Amino acid sequence: MKCPFCKETDNKVIDSRLSKDGNEIRRRRECLVCSRRFTTYEHIEKIPIMIIKKDGRREVFSREKVRTGVQKACQKRDISVNQIENFLDELERDLGELGEKEIPSSYLGEKIMAKLHALDDVAYVRFASVYREFKDVNDFFAELKSLLSHR
Repeated sequence: MKCPFCKETDNKVIDSRLSKDGNEIRRRRECLVCSRRFTTYEHIEKIPIMIIKKDGRREVFSREKVRTGVQKACQKRDISVNQIENFLDELERDLGELGEKEIPSSYLGEKIMAKLHALDDVAYVRFASVYREFKDVNDFFAELKSLLSHR
C-alpha cells in the first residue's frame, strides 16, 4: 500500500476494525518513511452476476431493475421500504451464495416470485402476471386457483 503523502510502500498497520455492517475492514496505517498516518478499507471484491435472458443475451444483474419491479408489484400494499430493501438484500445474498457467475433469468424470476409469495399474495400475483406474461383473465384465474390450493 502506497503512502498517500510520500508514495513509499513501507508502512505498518496500527489498528484494524470491522465496519458496522461487517463487510469491510478499516485499517489505520503509519508510513515508516514519513511517519504520517492514513486509513485504508479492505472489502470483498464482488464479481458481477450475469443474467442469461430468455433470448440468450447476457446482462449484469441490476438490483435497481429488480427493485422497480418489486415496488410496482407492492404498490398500494402495506409493505414498507425497509421490507423491500430487506427483500433485495436477501435476494442478492441468495444469488451470491449460489457461487455462479451466470444465472438464467427464469431462475431469478422464480426466486423473486417465491419471496414475494411469502411477503404478500397480491404483490405475488401482480409480479407473476408480468413475469409469466398473462394473456387473459384465465391466466389470472389459474394462478389464483393455484395460490388458493396451496393455502
